[in-house]
Amino acid sequence: MKSTMTLQVPTDTLLKLIGQLRIRGGSQDLSEAITSAIELWLVEQAKLPAGCDPASVRGYQWKSLFLPEGTVLRSWSYGENNYARVEGDRIIHEGKSVSPNQFAQSFARTTRNAWTDLYIRRPEDKQFKSASRLRQELAEQGKRPQAVAPSVAPAIADATTLALIAALQTQAQTQMNAPVPALAAPAAPSQATSPPPRDTTPGQGWNLPERRKYRFRLEDVAY
Repeated sequence: MKSTMTLQVPTDTLLKLIGQLRIRGGSQDLSEAITSAIELWLVEQAKLPAGCDPASVRGYQWKSLFLPEGTVLRSWSYGENNYARVEGDRIIHEGKSVSPNQFAQSFARTTRNAWTDLYIRRPEDKQFKSASRLRQELAEQGKRPQAVAPSVAPAIADATTLALIAALQTQAQTQMNAPVPALAAPAAPSQATSPPPRDTTPGQGWNLPERRKYRFRLEDVAY
């Protein structure tokens, strides 16, 4: 059994909660509704960066990159680091409000790109990161496909696996039961393509006795 505590809730808030429960229908248990509301609030608070004001998140919006209040910006110039800080919705450097580009050009003798020159450490970061790297990470998160809900993904995977296994088993069973085709006998040679039979009839003078006893080559006669 879970322990419970009594909390004080303003009357107006309690009446609004009762009216919302009547509109939604279903369970009218006030304790369950209040517990669910607190749990949802805790989940939303966990998503906020550390050190920010939950009631009003303030910061500086730099193009697609949001720098919450408390973010530190660092610029290196001629062997020395220079720092600025996000206060409220502005970037403050030496008591003046500046833009990221103005801060990057403050100590430079040449034109600089603020995205590649500035390093940023937000309240939840443990170390400084290049502004261009943070922008790239943000772009990759936007292109990343949303993951399937954990409760649905295993069911889909199991159904797909079972269907694939069943298809493989059916295919293997079909191949085992299929009759083995007999080897075709070699075709007899066609008479049209076979050579004609040899004529062994003796010609004129073939049956006379051999009179020569020695055989010579013409090239041996001269020697």
